[in-house]
Amino acid sequence: MSATTRRPEADPLYARPAPQRPVYATGILLDAGDFLDEQTYHRGRLARAVAGLTGGGTLAGLRVRHVPEAEDVAEEIRVSGGLLADRLGRLVEVPRPACLRLERWWEATMADDDGDTLLRARYEDVARFVSARAAAEAGVDGRPPLPARAVVADVFLRFVACENGFTPSFASGPFDALDAVTTSRLRDAYELLLIARDGLDDDFDGLPPGGPDLADSADPDARRGAVQDAVLDSWPQEGTAGQADALPPLPEQPTGLDPTAQFVARVLIPVTAGTPPERDGAGVVVDNWSRRFVPSTRLLQRLLGI
Repeated sequence: MSATTRRPEADPLYARPAPQRPVYATGILLDAGDFLDEQTYHRGRLARAVAGLTGGGTLAGLRVRHVPEAEDVAEEIRVSGGLLADRLGRLVEVPRPACLRLERWWEATMADDDGDTLLRARYEDVARFVSARAAAEAGVDGRPPLPARAVVADVFLRFVACENGFTPSFASGPFDALDAVTTSRLRDAYELLLIARDGLDDDFDGLPPGGPDLADSADPDARRGAVQDAVLDSWPQEGTAGQADALPPLPEQPTGLDPTAQFVARVLIPVTAGTPPERDGAGVVVDNWSRRFVPSTRLLQRLLGI
């Protein structure tokens, strides 16, 4: 995280404020807080609408793939440009392809605790930790097969705000300065994370949980009733506006992760059985299909043939 990136909790929307609009009158005295409250109200209402309509997830793009090392290219986990909505309704846009240097990440994780994290994230029988589509397509059409043993790591994407401009201002606090400056612009940006996953087992795969198939029935009335019930039961008991409690983590989020970070993909890195594990040179497998997808209205029109 760069020095110009603000802490997650510095965003007023992180606290899920109750919607309150400033009220103005002739002669009223205004300060910076009034203008921030104005922004927070409009940002919060828009974000609430986005969160309600999407539930959070991938809106477009953000395909993750493994790029092997080549003569002029470092080994990468590459994420294509795209857009997602986080659980607060904030839009997280990756305007151009972004990458994580896999070998650099491996070496840094190994050096951090002599490989203990990688050892805890190593599993056998990894088919139980990927989507059915990823398991079915592994080894097909030139794709690498599922490894017998692998370190499991997850790609997460989260919203961050970057300080992007400075302007002269009065000094604040116990200072007496004539050349003070303050941030004049905040740029909505993103942070890409690759996190080794420990604690997975047959009862907990660490993936976003799926819901029931509402199109399972051939009876239109039954499908209509299922959708109606799903809408009536969809209001969350936690994480809504105006609540004082901390935002609870999602089931797929490891301990300590920003609870607004969105799961994007799972990466299987083939390794040996040694301690600490070492990479065995086999192809890295990427599962793009376990994330939460939010198809656009245009895609739904194509699905329905209208």
